[in-house]
Amino acid sequence: MEFIHYPVMRDEVIEGLNIKPDGIYCDCTLGGGGHTRLILEKLSDKGRLISIDRDIAAIENAKRNINDNRLMLVKDNYTNIDSIIADSPYERLDGILMDLGVSSYQFDNAERGFSYRYDAPLDMRMDESDLLTAYEVVNSYSEKELAKILFDYGEERFGNRIAQRIVRERETEPIKTTLRLAGIISAAIPVKNRNTDGNPAKRSFQAIRIEVNAELEGIGQTIEKGVSLLKEGGRIAVISFHSLEDRIAKTIFKKLMSPCTCPVDFPVCVCNKKPLVKLISKKAITPSEKELSENSRSHSAKLRIAEKV
Repeated sequence: MEFIHYPVMRDEVIEGLNIKPDGIYCDCTLGGGGHTRLILEKLSDKGRLISIDRDIAAIENAKRNINDNRLMLVKDNYTNIDSIIADSPYERLDGILMDLGVSSYQFDNAERGFSYRYDAPLDMRMDESDLLTAYEVVNSYSEKELAKILFDYGEERFGNRIAQRIVRERETEPIKTTLRLAGIISAAIPVKNRNTDGNPAKRSFQAIRIEVNAELEGIGQTIEKGVSLLKEGGRIAVISFHSLEDRIAKTIFKKLMSPCTCPVDFPVCVCNKKPLVKLISKKAITPSEKELSENSRSHSAKLRIAEKV
């Protein structure tokens, strides 16, 4: 299957990164290479880009289709950005991009088991060398654990009903495929609520995917590591696709912008912690009407950008 990436908010990202032609940049989420190509277009012969992905398919695709000696490809988790840069020829970066979530290739490749639209084995691993799969989550987690995941990561209000139904169904036979799981989820949701917000399995699949890939655990940590690696004036841009991701980015940026830990009743700051970043836009940037009409997957996207001070 061809690995295609339609980069979300391409103009806003490139403008927000304020790319220096001779600068050193990092694309933490290579995916189909859409944003990587856009950054390379702005770099001179002296500019360099490090692109990271935990999915070997993304790395191999870029090797085949982006032949550029300014590009360094790294198969790793972006949470290791500090060690990745330490092992590179560079000490500091001029800009970092984090495009969170699942790539179009992963969603559209039925065999990867991310989508409720295709029948496939329950997998959902971004890195296929990882041990935990959606099958293990669905078939071995307790009802209480499943309900918590569905509520915390999917904001699914029928999480308890769905978890109860999953546990009951798997007692008869293990739940092995995406369509069987989607059917079980749909059956657990009251009829009047099944199609009020898209596919009834959407939130549950998101929650299980996040659990399998530990997606939320590393976002805040990576933003903080990234800011520490930026040169003064360097920028970090984060694209999120659901409220949980965006909330983390917003909270971390706020913390880095106002790091003072003094009690609120202190008349002056005594901790001497200075702001590390300033926000380029106070509110999250969202896709234009034109992009929304052309790329349905951009609908929930939010972009936040900060500059190191």
